[in-house]
Amino acid sequence: MSAHTIAKLRMPKWGLSMTEGTFGKWLVEEGVDLSVGDEIAEVETEKISGVVEATSAGILRRKVAQPGDVLPVGGLLAVVADESVSDAEISAFIAASGTAAEAGEASTPAGDGLAAVALAAPAQVPTLTNRIKASPAARKLAKERGIDLSRVTPTGPDDRIVAEDVERAAAEPTLPAPVEAAAAYAAPLDAATGVVVPLTPIRRAIAQRLTQAWEAPHFAISMSADMGRVSALRELLLERTQEGSPRPTYSDVLTKVCAVALLQHPALNAHYEVDQVRIFSTVNIGIAVAIMDGLIVPVIRGVERKSVVAIAADRADLVFRTRAGKLLPDDLVGGTFTISDLGMYGVDRFFAVLNPPQVAILAVGAVEERAVVEAGQLAIRPRLELTLSCDHRAVDGATASEFLRSVKEILEEPGLAL
Repeated sequence: MSAHTIAKLRMPKWGLSMTEGTFGKWLVEEGVDLSVGDEIAEVETEKISGVVEATSAGILRRKVAQPGDVLPVGGLLAVVADESVSDAEISAFIAASGTAAEAGEASTPAGDGLAAVALAAPAQVPTLTNRIKASPAARKLAKERGIDLSRVTPTGPDDRIVAEDVERAAAEPTLPAPVEAAAAYAAPLDAATGVVVPLTPIRRAIAQRLTQAWEAPHFAISMSADMGRVSALRELLLERTQEGSPRPTYSDVLTKVCAVALLQHPALNAHYEVDQVRIFSTVNIGIAVAIMDGLIVPVIRGVERKSVVAIAADRADLVFRTRAGKLLPDDLVGGTFTISDLGMYGVDRFFAVLNPPQVAILAVGAVEERAVVEAGQLAIRPRLELTLSCDHRAVDGATASEFLRSVKEILEEPGLAL
């Protein structure tokens, strides 16, 4: 069979740190004629949700991956072949390639979306467990439930065990229930009182990173800044913003101000590493963006060299692509400092957890009119609460205070940034 008549659709590699992905859903049906660049499926990693594109033309003959399957990079998603290839040949081809998860163990180089047959690695010698055809989701579920796959009746294509088969087997009274021992120590609960929601890859990554972050000794300091001059500056910028262009926000101005202050206090523009601190000469600021199931922190690079208008354009682009699931792996790496802004929710002040390995993060509240005393007189002024969290292993209180004071001074007199 020619290497041009049949091909594999593999789990792509998006970024150096990606080792696996969770298959989301198919965007095309079997039998569709694919062209290079067609969007065919959705995949979710610990950092981003993305779309898999076809890198070769052909007919999508057989889907292998199922929604919820966790596959390694290079894992088999589907088979693309022309009409001259029979269904039996495709089944034999999949069997020779192993399951979707097993195929990833002998994957071709990263980025190989549709790998020709000539590039396929030889199938591994099957063990007793691997002889049983089961989807990755079914194998994972069986392991969690303590179910022997040899006792499960398959109903999937090609006599493959799917997750529903394992669920059905788990419900049979003759099979052991591994959760009984734990349940014996728990207070009795009505099943209707709660719903189990599995963590998505992004939520799981957030949980892991926050656990890691809490290993660092945090401390936090707060200051309040008068935003009168920044408000006037923003109005001027809005007047000069072209129609259709992103409108500069307080956050955009603050991002620029932080970049200026970080150049003055570089100890906070840094990463904590084992037995050392790495200080950076360029300022790459991460902006926390809320999404449906978590938080993503894309990075604006070289902020110290950009105008507020340019920062606004970068911020608008990153926020749009974050919520549309169009971020690239490079958008999420290289940050040296992070800003988390909850002002749009009416939050006055909050404490933000570090974004390791960065040594500092700034939590920003809402700009609100407040009563203040100026020269013995009561006045109403726009105020902003700023809370700086730092890694005490790398930053001391005095250094952090000097940085936050610089931010406050520049906000109150933007001309200091010149």
